[in-house]
Amino acid sequence: MKDGFIKAAAGTPDVRVADCEFNATEIIRMVHEMEEQGAKVMVFPELCITAYTCGDLFWQENLLEEAKVQLVRIAEETADVDALIFVGLPLEYKGKLYNVAAGLNHGEILGFVPKINLPNYNEFYEARYFTSGENLDGTVHIDRDVYRARYESDTESDDVEFEIEMAEFDGFEELEELEEDEEPDYIDENDEEEDEELYEEDIWISPNMIFTCEEMPKLQIAAEICEDLWVPNPPSVAHAYHGANLIVNLSASDEVVGKDSYRRSLVSAQSARLLCGYIYATAGEGESTQDVVYGGQNLIAENGTILAESRRFVNGIIYADLDIHRLDNERRRMTTCQFAPDLAPEGQDISYNEALFTLEREETKLTRKFDSRPFVPGIKEERERRCDEILNIQAMGLKKRLAHIHCQNAVIGLSGGLDSTLALLVTVRAFDMLGMDRGKITAVTMPCFGTTDRTYNNACSLSKCLGATLKEVNIREAVNLHFRDIGHDPEVHDVTYENGQARERTQILMDIANQSGGIVIGTGDLSELALGWATYNGDHMSMYGVNASVPKTLVRHLVRYYADTCGEKELEEVLLDILDTPVSPELLPPKDGKIAQKTEDLVGPYELHDFYLYYMLRAGFEPDKIYRIACRTFEGTYDKATILKWLKTFYRRFFAQQFKRSCLPDGPKVGTVALSPRGDWRMPSDACSEVWLRDLEKVNPEVYRSTGKSRLIL
Repeated sequence: MKDGFIKAAAGTPDVRVADCEFNATEIIRMVHEMEEQGAKVMVFPELCITAYTCGDLFWQENLLEEAKVQLVRIAEETADVDALIFVGLPLEYKGKLYNVAAGLNHGEILGFVPKINLPNYNEFYEARYFTSGENLDGTVHIDRDVYRARYESDTESDDVEFEIEMAEFDGFEELEELEEDEEPDYIDENDEEEDEELYEEDIWISPNMIFTCEEMPKLQIAAEICEDLWVPNPPSVAHAYHGANLIVNLSASDEVVGKDSYRRSLVSAQSARLLCGYIYATAGEGESTQDVVYGGQNLIAENGTILAESRRFVNGIIYADLDIHRLDNERRRMTTCQFAPDLAPEGQDISYNEALFTLEREETKLTRKFDSRPFVPGIKEERERRCDEILNIQAMGLKKRLAHIHCQNAVIGLSGGLDSTLALLVTVRAFDMLGMDRGKITAVTMPCFGTTDRTYNNACSLSKCLGATLKEVNIREAVNLHFRDIGHDPEVHDVTYENGQARERTQILMDIANQSGGIVIGTGDLSELALGWATYNGDHMSMYGVNASVPKTLVRHLVRYYADTCGEKELEEVLLDILDTPVSPELLPPKDGKIAQKTEDLVGPYELHDFYLYYMLRAGFEPDKIYRIACRTFEGTYDKATILKWLKTFYRRFFAQQFKRSCLPDGPKVGTVALSPRGDWRMPSDACSEVWLRDLEKVNPEVYRSTGKSRLIL
């Protein structure tokens, strides 16, 4: 339960039609199997105690009674299991039969949730037996002593029964003798009251029920049954308005060709619409195949993502780690998704019953995997589709700006690095969309102290391949003159030495743009903006920043996609060499002709920083939670000390460098994580990072302090 994680399970047991004892035994067995895996929410299929395909046997009193007997048995034989368990059964109430989900916790039956929508078409005929529970709201009295005695008598041998009878008889004689005296000391009225409360209490039956965890109040669970999901207005909508962030569905959905994909889309879409977790458990092998077959397609989803799915036609269990805190964070940030009882549509603004359940406070052993590159799709086909889409978004944004200001020229500082390469590729695509001459794109290379032959030659070759106009301006003399003007020793390679070059380059680009009547295209990416790895009023500034919401880990894939699809051998070779070049601002003199200043040696690996950025902004995770999942995700790649060191650096730089982001130029948003001060991220430049750093220090104080303070280049 630490960090909001809760392990959920959906299981399909082996069943025999109408054999409640066998079915209950299988359910109990699977509960203990789930327990071994640490599951805290366990969901079984619809009518799993009797089996779904009983047909007219649902009219038989002995089947209904046996179902209750086995329900009590399941409750009592799982009393020591630390979980909330949902099982399905038929339940008679006030002369009508209902298809219900029973919620069990530590031996208690917390409530019955009836099915509302009864399918009565094609192969389904539920309305023949069951009544809709739409307007049901009452209590069911179950004398657990009676039902316990029944299942115990069914399982005990004659010898055991005899021993029990003798014990009861002896006790009866003893009590008869005591009637003449005072009441014995060992009889505790409170115990009697507790027994009565435990075994003979009235249990809620209502579709409007929320199961709330006492130890984790944010975990609120509600149930719907099978067809309830397939209707235009599922009960889970009302459940969400009343606080439920985890929906369980006990189902018996048969298999026909293509139904699996439709079922998957329903579960995924409902979890997305309601910003919730969704656990779907359905019937499988063992149900009658007289007319249909059941495949046991269990699903667990979270906010539109399928976390786990079972293999069809094989009964079994699936597990997934649901993140309740992340779901709550998503609900808070989406202003159009306001789940509150008073905001529920007419007819759904009704009162709900709350059933409290308990779970032990313990850390969930995670099995959930977190993508090490959350901005980059892992599947090649999806990645290529995404890259093409992003290039089009970038180009469309620039196209609109050029057309709006009637601009026929663009100026780009071309270094031979990844970011400026991507900016040029995007600008070329925008010019092609407008039908404009690529020759009006001025690519400016500005060699200085740190420029290597490799990057210089790549910049020249790239502009030639793309048909842009290349302009070379060597800034060595201008920068040295500036150093003399301000009295700076050029042998001192400090922040002044570095930033003086960056600002000189920006001045040149702006002036060339003025000469040609064009605009300067910014090249800085999202990762650099997050870390403040940009020279204020240097490469930090432009007239339109096309890369402003593209993280560094994605820049590489965009350039690679262009290389793979351009169809030009020479251009492909240049792009591949650029991809193979170390990331560097090239502001320090090279060593032996090679790049001496590598960005990732100074600020840390971009794959780590992009990981931190995504889960901080998109998921709203706390620092210790990010550290926990980073250690799990990058195990074998980075040790824990390294992960902590760069996470500390990330938070310090992210807070300290907000002033640069507060005055960013315009640029198109391409993903769900962006730092535009006009859009996604509105943060005061004077915000303190202490709360976040203190949270991080608690993870490992010794290692935290040993990392020291990183240099903040402004």
